[in-house]
Amino acid sequence: QGEPVESGGGSVQAGGSLTLSCAASAYTRCMAWFRQAPGKQREGVAIISTGSGDAQYLDSVKGRFTISRDNTKNMVYLQMNSLTPEDTATYYCVAGQPFRGPCRLGDDGSSWKHWGQGTQVTVSS
Repeated sequence: QGEPVESGGGSVQAGGSLTLSCAASAYTRCMAWFRQAPGKQREGVAIISTGSGDAQYLDSVKGRFTISRDNTKNMVYLQMNSLTPEDTATYYCVAGQPFRGPCRLGDDGSSWKHWGQGTQVTVSS
């Protein structure tokens, strides 16, 4: 199985929107988006159960970001609205959760099995 492939990053002004896409050959029970900004810790942004569609979000993106999936295409998306400069980061699509049970955020991602190469999101004020 190959690694996820992200697309859709770019530069936008504050208040703008972007949609990230992830093509995942390793399409696992939980799929997630992580991000990392320079000088900051990596953080889980959103996670989705590919079976039920249940999702969980980082508090700072709740109400602005939406994760979704297309099981027919093994695709995961992250719709990002009302972007702020604090959302500037490299965004990674991640597969292969290191835990059992419900899909949930809270780990640093280091134990996930499959990482994409990342896509840059830059939000200017």
